[in-house]
Amino acid sequence: MNISSKELAAEQARVDRVIEEIDRQIAKAEEAVEKAHAETRAVEKNYGANTSINRYEIDDIAESRAEIEQQRRLLFQASENEDILKRQLATLKLLKKQPYFGRIDILDPGQTEPESLYIGTASLLNAAGSDFLIYDWRAPISAVYYNGTLGSVTYPTPNGPRTTKLVKKRQFTIVDGKITNLFDTNETVGDELLQAALGQESDQYLQSIVATIQQEQNDLIRNTTSDLLVVQGVAGSGKTSAILQRIAYLLFHSRDSLNADQIVLFSPNQLFSKYISQVLPNLGEKNMRQVTLAGFLRRRFEGLKVETIFDRFEEGQPATAAQRFLESPAMMTAVANYLDQVRTGKRQPAFVDVTFRGEVFFSASHVQKVYVAQPAAMTVHDRLLATKNALIRELKGRIRSEARQDWVAEELDTLSPQELTALRGKHRLEDFRSPEQLTTYLSRRWARRRLRQVYDALYNDYFIDYYSQYQDLLASLPQDWAAAVARDFAQQLEWHRLALVHATPLLYLREEMAGGGINRAFQHVFIDEMQDYSPAMLIYLRHAFPAAKFTILGDSEQALFYPSEEPQALLRRLQDCLAAKRPHLINLRRAYRSTAEITTFAKALLPDGDQIIPFPRHGSAPRLVMTSPAKQLAELVAAIETARRDFATVAVLTVNTAQAKQVTSQLRGKVNALTRLGAGDSSLPTSGVIVLPIYLAKGLEFDAVVVPDASAATLAASDPGILYTMATRAMHALTLVCPGTPSPALTPAARELVTVQLTGQR
Repeated sequence: MNISSKELAAEQARVDRVIEEIDRQIAKAEEAVEKAHAETRAVEKNYGANTSINRYEIDDIAESRAEIEQQRRLLFQASENEDILKRQLATLKLLKKQPYFGRIDILDPGQTEPESLYIGTASLLNAAGSDFLIYDWRAPISAVYYNGTLGSVTYPTPNGPRTTKLVKKRQFTIVDGKITNLFDTNETVGDELLQAALGQESDQYLQSIVATIQQEQNDLIRNTTSDLLVVQGVAGSGKTSAILQRIAYLLFHSRDSLNADQIVLFSPNQLFSKYISQVLPNLGEKNMRQVTLAGFLRRRFEGLKVETIFDRFEEGQPATAAQRFLESPAMMTAVANYLDQVRTGKRQPAFVDVTFRGEVFFSASHVQKVYVAQPAAMTVHDRLLATKNALIRELKGRIRSEARQDWVAEELDTLSPQELTALRGKHRLEDFRSPEQLTTYLSRRWARRRLRQVYDALYNDYFIDYYSQYQDLLASLPQDWAAAVARDFAQQLEWHRLALVHATPLLYLREEMAGGGINRAFQHVFIDEMQDYSPAMLIYLRHAFPAAKFTILGDSEQALFYPSEEPQALLRRLQDCLAAKRPHLINLRRAYRSTAEITTFAKALLPDGDQIIPFPRHGSAPRLVMTSPAKQLAELVAAIETARRDFATVAVLTVNTAQAKQVTSQLRGKVNALTRLGAGDSSLPTSGVIVLPIYLAKGLEFDAVVVPDASAATLAASDPGILYTMATRAMHALTLVCPGTPSPALTPAARELVTVQLTGQR
């Protein structure tokens, strides 16, 4: 609906007044930040001057420690207060650029005149603090903007649902305080505003979508009741953006009981983690904790090189029967059954000798006897804990006898006078009645110090070999391949390597026996690219985060290792894996990232692609450059140069790292601003040509994409998901270079949707 010049002038005048108020609050906030910073510096200075413990007067130690703890709390409070004020200041500065993006006029029952409410990324009160100039997009009333159409609408509030009449919905584009676009609409977000947002060039960071949230995205953002929320979304449907807005909404909705440190997001790689890192800060929230699956496992298997999802993708080997079983719920059941056999004594813990000075201190058979002596009704974990405590008590009893052994006297003879004085501690020489008493005292002190190695071994469960225990579990499986898999596991372990298929069941076995690994502090776990997680891994994550609600998102069409699933079948499987009582599925079928031409081409690559709905933002058709191997490089360079004339960033997507390295080497010196990204990289260039394997590009988007080899020699018929993922990274332009016979993944229907360019074929 067209807006009159008079209305536009009135709206701009209001923007100006709001910005004046923002400027006033910015000045006040800057003053508060400066004052808070001075207070923090003063506390830091005082903390540094008062953190020494009086170690000479033993009675003063406790008092000194109490004072230090008090100073530490004061420092934390001062620093936290300064951080809060800084975030408030940052939010105000963001509001100044774009104070709001929407307006709703509502007429509550009993009112005669509608009330105008303006929706933005954060709330803003007037100078008196009595009226909202801007409502936070997460406020209950803001749901009307996203879900309501003109007429009677109902929206949730903390006191239950309320009904009002929506009489106007207006949308703005405000850039640096000036209205550049303004219109009334009856839709969630008018196509004009969405077209403008989607037509922008890509950025090195994912942008907030609060101004363009669609109704189906809003449903998943505001869901607070489900203990399992599954988001099956086609490529470019905004699922990752919406999930980040969901985190911001949860932090707003449960501000008194939830903080960002109680939320963890499993992201596919470090590159993706950096890409999404600015969304929450731009909404005035702290970032949640982020971890990759590789990092999560690496910390739990220190000293081992754990295979990653990326490693497996690079290997390109089809899944074996053993791999499918090891990553299934059946394997986790097998672990539970094996643990029950250990509990009942049908199988024994894999005890090993505890050594000291190259000799056996506690033999495996002795540990076994101590274990058997513990009450059989205990769980395996409690019985092992009781065994550990019994061994530690035995160790303490042996210190006196070990102090009389020759090795103690021999080692004492090697100590310098200064070391002996330190060993004597607070005692003076005249405190001892005789040299013999001094020697006895020093011998016990030295034996206790040296035997700390044994204590540490017991404390850290080094008296049991969990890897041998797991190997025994593997060998006990009734499958034909069990013995061979057990031998391969042991062989890889000698090289300090651990295959990804073993990581989950091994972790589960170890933690059920040893205890630990469970974190009840996290209230929400988010998993992106769920299609790359095995059922066994999801079961383990439920074990590791028992108090958390799970939000899992992905696109089964982009699966690397597992077959695609119908959404309802996916929900049932995940509900079983995660023992969910209130599961909910949201299926996002509309693709916003790419032009309609690219999306239509991409959906034609899939057998069930007709379910994907393109957004009507139009551009040129994808290009298929048919050429010969001899002309491939020249055509690749030409395709890149053509894209670079129109766009800042061009991604060259390959099937693996080897191809990425080869392509980069070929392009070196022929293409400017060339960058190759690998598994260890964590940031995207702001411009230029970026070469990267498709696995690292998942979740990312680029202005233009060039596929350097779409031939049958590179992409097999079984790779439609790979080609689909490549195509859907492109926002505005897509080119496929094909040196020879096209890949069978390039279906006849898809070939009908490209502009074919023939060059240099033989």
